[in-house]
Amino acid sequence: MSVTPLYAGLLALLFVFLSMRVIATRRSADVGLGDAGNSTLIRRQRVHGNFAEYVPLALVLMALIELQSQPLWIVHVTGLLLLSGRLFHAYGVSQDPETIRLRVMGMTLTLMSLVTGALVNLWSVATSS
Repeated sequence: MSVTPLYAGLLALLFVFLSMRVIATRRSADVGLGDAGNSTLIRRQRVHGNFAEYVPLALVLMALIELQSQPLWIVHVTGLLLLSGRLFHAYGVSQDPETIRLRVMGMTLTLMSLVTGALVNLWSVATSS
């Protein structure tokens, strides 16, 4: 496996960056738990949480595609959709006011990566018999 680890590494670095933004905002706002109604903290928590909700499944689907010896370009397409989707989403939601166009684009690309991963895996199973 050579492609999925590349995207997993890049996405892990993005996750750490998003985590550090939450931590820094908590410290500056002196909020230990919850969000204390701080709109910046709420946004940053949701960007971080949304990332944590979608990325693991997409990476699993990518790894399965790669393990089934599907063409690596399919794994790259899935990874690029996911990475670009997460970047657009994080930037769009982080703005105040929110850049809804980037948020929607980010979620669209993220969902496209999940659908691509799901369909390629299902196709692999259907054609392996």
